[in-house]
Amino acid sequence: MIKIKNFEVGGNKPLLIAGPCQIETLDHARQICGTVKDLCDKHGFNFVYKSSYDKANRTSLAGERGPGIEKGIKILQQIKQEFEVAILTDVHESSQISWIEEHYKEVIDIYQIPAFLCRQTDLLLQAAHTGKTVNVKKGQFLAPADMAKVAEKIANTGNKNILLTERGYSFGYNNLVVDMRSLPIMEHLGYPVVFDATHSVQQPGGLGGSSGGDRNMIKPLLRAAVATGSVSAVFIETHEDPDNAPSDGTNMIELNKLENYLTEIKTLYDITRSF
Repeated sequence: MIKIKNFEVGGNKPLLIAGPCQIETLDHARQICGTVKDLCDKHGFNFVYKSSYDKANRTSLAGERGPGIEKGIKILQQIKQEFEVAILTDVHESSQISWIEEHYKEVIDIYQIPAFLCRQTDLLLQAAHTGKTVNVKKGQFLAPADMAKVAEKIANTGNKNILLTERGYSFGYNNLVVDMRSLPIMEHLGYPVVFDATHSVQQPGGLGGSSGGDRNMIKPLLRAAVATGSVSAVFIETHEDPDNAPSDGTNMIELNKLENYLTEIKTLYDITRSF
């Protein structure tokens, strides 16, 4: 099992990786993290806070990208200290990992490799050499079994702290679908599997200048994914006002509805673990 801070992934407690799509302000991060942490404590989840300092793969050049690496990591550092939570953020270039490790090494617990970059060997190796957990999102263009070679690149450095994330695959233009077979297939590769419920309902470029999505489909997909028994963690982006969020609003869960999702996830997780 993979250990993150004081808990193991894949044990009796499900792991929730959650937060807003991109970092906005310190006060906003406090609001989201505090609320989600309280819900996780209440309903028996381990918790990793996630948010991005730079959304480098926006549909349009006009899209908001976030505060940038230095300001963003400082905000994540403050959140880590105040709430004593593990932190995940995504990285797009090897140089970003080097900079974080040089200046704020203690802040990031999980480096996330975006789906579009999951085969970028140098990026994978740079993340692996930190010794920290590496969460790789399966590319929308990959079969689940293809993640074996992705994980092998990381594991060959001696770092086997690997998470593999399903986030849907391309099905025609502007649409993603989730093949639930991918979850047990990736589980059999020997690493914990994460289901990214919110990006799985994304519609890339669906709004022309930005991605669309259908948050009404998040709960059915979550139910199906957890019920497979192959999922150790769920990834959910959440925001108090997603329709006015700077990015990915159409596929984020309203913060005041998150508790309802967590009660269902925990019930299904416990049932599958009882078999």
